[in-house]
Amino acid sequence: MPVDPQIKPLVDFVNAVAAEAPPIWDQTEQQRREGYHTLLEAVSPGPELAEVAQRTIQRDGGEIPARIYRPEDGAGVLIYYHGGGWVIGDLDTHDEVCRQLASQAGATVVSIDYRLGPEAKFPAAVQDCWDALRWVDQNRSELGGPKAKIAVCGDSAGANLAAVMCLLARDQGGPAIAAQLLVYPSVDLRLEGFESLEANRDGYLLTLETMRWFREKYLGSDADQHDWRASPLLADSHEGLPPALVITAEFDPLRDEGAAYAAALSAAGVEVVHSNYEGMIHIFFQLGPSIDATADAIAQVAAAAKRAL
Repeated sequence: MPVDPQIKPLVDFVNAVAAEAPPIWDQTEQQRREGYHTLLEAVSPGPELAEVAQRTIQRDGGEIPARIYRPEDGAGVLIYYHGGGWVIGDLDTHDEVCRQLASQAGATVVSIDYRLGPEAKFPAAVQDCWDALRWVDQNRSELGGPKAKIAVCGDSAGANLAAVMCLLARDQGGPAIAAQLLVYPSVDLRLEGFESLEANRDGYLLTLETMRWFREKYLGSDADQHDWRASPLLADSHEGLPPALVITAEFDPLRDEGAAYAAALSAAGVEVVHSNYEGMIHIFFQLGPSIDATADAIAQVAAAAKRAL
C-alpha cells in the first residue's frame, strides 16, 4: 500500500526541506538535534500524570539523567530507552511517548538519558543503560510497588539498547526482565543484506545515508559493528530471552532487520509477536494519537507492557 495519507504531508514536507539542506555529512550533531526537536514540536504534550519527576542515576565517573512517569495506582516498571540513532534523541523528544505508555500501561515509566555519540562513543550508551537497569532493579519496589516486575522498551536505537539489555541480563544472571518491547529496532549495524535498506533508502525521513552517519558518530571503529552489543542480531544465541513484541513499519529501512530479529528470537524458542504497520514510516511511533496507526502502536505496546507487568 502507499504511504498512509495521514502522514504523507509530513513526508512531503521533510523531503522538501531535505532537498534544500546541506548533505548529511556537512551537518553538525547539534543541527541534527535541533532539527529532531523541531520535527516533533507539533506533537501533543501527552496526558497529565500523577507525577513526572527528574532523577539522576549514579555511574562510574558521572551521572545518568532520568525522568520518571507515575500514573495513579501504577504497578510495575517499564524502562524506556529513546531512539535517535544514539546521537540526537533525549528525554524531551520522547516525553509524549512515555506519558502515553505510563497512562495506558498503568506502570511507572523510567526514561533514560544515556550518553550520546560522538561525544561518548560505543559502548558508553550500553554501559549507561545497563547501570540504569541495575538501578531500577535495586529500587523496583519504590518505583513500581511491592514485587514490581521490570520490562524494557525502546524505539530504533533505543530498541537496540533494550534488546542488548536483555542479552546482558541473561548472561549476567539478572536482573529479571519480564518483556522486551522493541519498536522498529536497529539490530545489525553492518547495514547490508536487507532488502528494505535499498527499497526504503530515500524519501521516508530516515535514509540509509543518515543511518551510516549515525553509525559513524556512535561507533568507535569499523570492528564495533560486529560486536553483538552494537548488533544484537549477531549474538551467538538468542535462547532464554524475555518474551518480545517487535513492531516494524512498511516504509522503514529497518523493516527487514526488525523482522529478522523477531525470527531469530522465535527460532530460539522465545515467545514473539511481530506486527508490521503498513503505510507507516520510521518515527511514526512518536507522531501522537492524532495518527491512527500511532495510537494503535502505542496501545499495542502499552497492552503488552501491562500484561507482562
